[in-house]
Amino acid sequence: MIKKTLVNVLGVVYAHVKTSDGGDLYLTRFAEKYQDHFDTPNWYEPGWFNAHKIKLKGTGSVYKLPTKDVNGVSLNLVVKNCRVGEDVPLDTHTLQEFCDAEFNSPWEEFSLVMEMRDGQYGPRELKINTQRPMVIYVPPDKMQMWQSGRSRAKINRIRAKHPGIDVDILKQYKMIYEWIEGHNLTELFEHIAVNGDDRRQHLKTLNNLVMSDLDQKGYLVADMKPEHIIISGRDSERIEEIGRTQTSDSPSEQVYYLYNLINIGQYSLVDYELLLRTSRHEEEVKNSRRHSYLDDQRDRFIPTPLPDHLTSMEIFGMPYIYGHAESTGGHLWVVGKNARLFDYFLPERWRKTPSIRLSDTKEVFYTITKDNIHLVWETSRVGELPDEEAERYNPKILQYGINSPFEEFAIAHELNRSGIPCVYVRAVYMTGTSKIEASSDTRKYELHKHILDPEGNPILQENHNYITIRGYYNGPDQWVAQQTGPLYVPVDIARAVTMRLIDETQCRMLLNKVKENLKDLRYDGSLLKSNDLLLATDGSGGIVKDISGNPLVVICNFELIWKMS
Repeated sequence: MIKKTLVNVLGVVYAHVKTSDGGDLYLTRFAEKYQDHFDTPNWYEPGWFNAHKIKLKGTGSVYKLPTKDVNGVSLNLVVKNCRVGEDVPLDTHTLQEFCDAEFNSPWEEFSLVMEMRDGQYGPRELKINTQRPMVIYVPPDKMQMWQSGRSRAKINRIRAKHPGIDVDILKQYKMIYEWIEGHNLTELFEHIAVNGDDRRQHLKTLNNLVMSDLDQKGYLVADMKPEHIIISGRDSERIEEIGRTQTSDSPSEQVYYLYNLINIGQYSLVDYELLLRTSRHEEEVKNSRRHSYLDDQRDRFIPTPLPDHLTSMEIFGMPYIYGHAESTGGHLWVVGKNARLFDYFLPERWRKTPSIRLSDTKEVFYTITKDNIHLVWETSRVGELPDEEAERYNPKILQYGINSPFEEFAIAHELNRSGIPCVYVRAVYMTGTSKIEASSDTRKYELHKHILDPEGNPILQENHNYITIRGYYNGPDQWVAQQTGPLYVPVDIARAVTMRLIDETQCRMLLNKVKENLKDLRYDGSLLKSNDLLLATDGSGGIVKDISGNPLVVICNFELIWKMS
């Protein structure tokens, strides 16, 4: 197989390799040392697969399968087709309780299983045992639409739920788990002499006990059933042995032993395609990540250890943590030296969360991310000539061009250091898909062509779109990280006039003052407009003042500010 690269999807780090058939393998930490076992000739070759697969009971395509011997070792696997986007065949009771249930995408499923295995939420002494998630395999071929069984509307809902995850409606996704030796509860009761009514009651009670464990750990399974609960091979044999040696016809010893196993957590849970967090767990995850985020943003320029899939680099004097957004095929540069911040800006955390458009003429949006973080993202106009009549023939724009995202961030960083307040710039995202429209001004691409990412590619590429991500200004980072009460609320000075926070004369004075301050630092900000500047209002609705007692004015747009030689 081809040399592997490390990628991060929904918090799980995978080793990504191309298989000999042209497909894609994503190996978790459990599977990396068995990389050769998962090359397709060693398990998916048609002759081997069809001769050795054993279909497991259930509604999906799930098989037990051994790999071929590699270096004298064969692995027993569970191979299942991901049913993302298909209709969920739930019974009436479950359908009423979980009417919005959707099959997890492979990335969601592995992420949730890994999280549940770590067991950080809920009672520490309670552990939910699972199969080890090994590999996601994406074959190279595409299906016809009628073959997929998927609904385009359902796929769109999955993308909306976890934006940025690129689930191809025409591609198969095969998930491979480690096989667990043992029997599920329904199979075990075939060796316990109880009648039909008692058997159903025992299965229901045992199922509810496991559901209670899951709830305590912050999870639920929308189609939870006894077939999902596995008792290990050794314990299964013990139950059968008790049945053979007990002195009476009563199965009480077997049943007692089984209940005891469940009560002490001696079972494993399988089948995770409808696994999800409970609502309270989901809310706590959001809040926890937000608090950690605020501390990390405060310390963003303090270096942290770098995981293998991330790299530090510097562009125009600004430090970044660089890595891939594997879910979309994009690239991401996060401002600072703190590697813990990287995951917060992956596109699946913010790209399609509910948003408010902040401009009638540009793609600028305010959103609250999956981690409860307030951000503003904007599609960069680098390489374009403006559409607005007032800007189209402006001599300065024709002379200097619209700044690249990296130039914008360097300018914002330098201005903040020089005492001119600016919104905090957070990350630059390069989309994975190619842009359709051709660039009309290629000067910036030429300027940046010698600045390369760690893979040796120019950081600014003409055939991709770029999105800048900045903070939604609600106060200085140091202050926000310590604040427990209301934060500041930003309002641009044009809107401040309509809200009667200031009048037209004050608006012009504030705009001119910022332009003068920029000129003193040898920056040309002559094209700034009133909606490029923000005021901050406090909890009582009053305007926040700077140390001189004047209204605090914060610059929020840097695409038309130029450093003068």
